Amino acid sequence: MTNAYIIDAVRTPRGIGKVGKGSLAHLHPQHLAATVLRALAERNGLDTAKVDDVIWSTSAQRGKQAGDLARMAALSAGYDTKASGVTIDRFCGGGISAVSLAAAVVGSGQEDCVVAGGTEMMSYTNTLTQEELAADLDVYGMGAGHAALDALHPQSHQGVCADAVAAREGIGRAELDAYALDSQRKAAKAIAEKRFARSIVPVLNEDGSLALDHDEFVRPDTTIEGLGALRASFDGAADMPSGHGTSQREQIQKRYPDLDWQGVHHAGSSSGVVDGAAALLLASGNFARDNGLKPRARILAAVNIGDDPTLMLNAPVPAARKALARAGLTTDDIDVWEVNEAFAVVAEKFIRDLGLDRSKVNPNGGAIALGHPIGATGAILVGTALDELERTGGRYALVTMCAAGGMAPAIIIERVEEIA
Repeated sequence: MTNAYIIDAVRTPRGIGKVGKGSLAHLHPQHLAATVLRALAERNGLDTAKVDDVIWSTSAQRGKQAGDLARMAALSAGYDTKASGVTIDRFCGGGISAVSLAAAVVGSGQEDCVVAGGTEMMSYTNTLTQEELAADLDVYGMGAGHAALDALHPQSHQGVCADAVAAREGIGRAELDAYALDSQRKAAKAIAEKRFARSIVPVLNEDGSLALDHDEFVRPDTTIEGLGALRASFDGAADMPSGHGTSQREQIQKRYPDLDWQGVHHAGSSSGVVDGAAALLLASGNFARDNGLKPRARILAAVNIGDDPTLMLNAPVPAARKALARAGLTTDDIDVWEVNEAFAVVAEKFIRDLGLDRSKVNPNGGAIALGHPIGATGAILVGTALDELERTGGRYALVTMCAAGGMAPAIIIERVEEIA
């Protein structure tokens, strides 16, 4: 095996994911992907004829986001036709998986230069009809008509799972609201101190005018009183039919008969609905040396793990432990932790289970404050972790996130300044 180096990482700003409100919502997903692909090539003087592949993550591969976005966005970005492309889906975890797969093919010596990233236009996916969404769930084996699978592993609504996990872990609303407020404060400070400046590239409209050059979802005026006044979001969903003649609550209680709960998560303690894209350039040491590219980090470990799909959100902890074991590290070795804030309970449980220093976990805020463009988030977090290692002089960062179906990928990067 050879080292797979991260040469650069870029992302778009995250725009509010609602048509008529978000500054990116009028654009095509391919346009966002092409924006970061073009920036990556321009910033590094990259001969795109030497890009072996573009590995891209998009979760809702329907309509505008269908049709192998990787290949089409690369062509749109002006990449040489030799640069191939493939699009993957691991639900929320796809952005990390795109980077992990790129690292795998480079590290194995099969390829020399691969771009990895992802795009999600939630302003678009939110326009899909209930019939279209139901069809997608049926394809995933999560809708009606899959009674045999459901009897073994009933699938649940993510927000309902978040509330159920909080009850099971004894984590109350006050603690979750406090976590959510901290995410907003960290993000506001990071923006004020321009900590994202190296990675963010502006998105232009088709006519060349500026569409967006900053994250627009953040709510720096958030208060604990304001969070406390928000109504729980998922109580209604818990009592909705699951498609199998029972409610979501009853589905979960089939596997956890003693578990009961009330809603504790709301819009202020759940990940934000946004549009965005991100891309990373990975290369072998020989390719970087031959093409005058300076590495910023190397991939030290990349793993995947599954957990109970009924509660869905608990895999990040075992994924992190697996990655640490693979890298031969302990929690004390990690300088920066990025765990996606799908819901406040995910990060709060992660911190408690691993006994982490809170100041090292999502130090620049997370998806509660900044938003979660599903297929892109993992790639964004790897770039964010790298920027933070460089800002603070840290050595190791671990990035992980929960994904539908009860999965979690995890990746550990090591900051470097030269080719080994």
